[in-house]
Amino acid sequence: MPNALPDLTDVLAAHPYPGRGVLRCRTADGASLAGYFLTGRSPASRARALRSTPDGALTVVPTDVRAHDGLRHYQAVRRAAGLVVYGNGEQVAAVADRLEAGLSPAEALDGLDYEPDPPIFTPRLTAIADPREDGPTWFGTARRSAAARPGTDRLQLRLPALLPAEGVLLTTYQGAPAAPGTGAPYLEAATPYADAAHLLDALWSALPAELRVAAAVFALAAFPEVLLRHATD
Repeated sequence: MPNALPDLTDVLAAHPYPGRGVLRCRTADGASLAGYFLTGRSPASRARALRSTPDGALTVVPTDVRAHDGLRHYQAVRRAAGLVVYGNGEQVAAVADRLEAGLSPAEALDGLDYEPDPPIFTPRLTAIADPREDGPTWFGTARRSAAARPGTDRLQLRLPALLPAEGVLLTTYQGAPAAPGTGAPYLEAATPYADAAHLLDALWSALPAELRVAAAVFALAAFPEVLLRHATD
């Protein structure tokens, strides 16, 4: 028998500073959901919100008067070629464009690089989800090696259909806010929640209160309909 998965709230509780997170899961009754969240340490990272745009995307935008910052402001969720693409940076738009040009998910996720933000070198996290309940999900991460070798480590994970109450989570960071390290390639968690609203409640409550910025949960088949939560609500 497989080991029981830890609850999503316990998984996040073990990450004092998760950074940004990408979630793919199913609820207890089998609904096919996805989630994305932002936490932040600096004033610039905290001055952000998730907003729906007229073209049907969910975008991270500044909440104060400041210039566009490609590392902080970007399309976070977008439909493309019958799939839903979501992630933590400007690569979401690039991957969506590749899918619309006819590339496969594996091809669309290739060639990405981690963020140019030394000394952290934040990984880029991207999910491509088939919105059907039995559809697969492709995760791609572009990470900097902890060793001295140059270049980007690119990992891909193809998930078959998830079981009810099962989820997979990627976070940019792990460890304390003062000295975050690159997050694990992926984390598996139980998501035994009744529906999208209960999932959002659980996700939000598990994030460190002083670092919360925004979170979104949505049914893949219904996107761009989305449930949102902001620290300023």
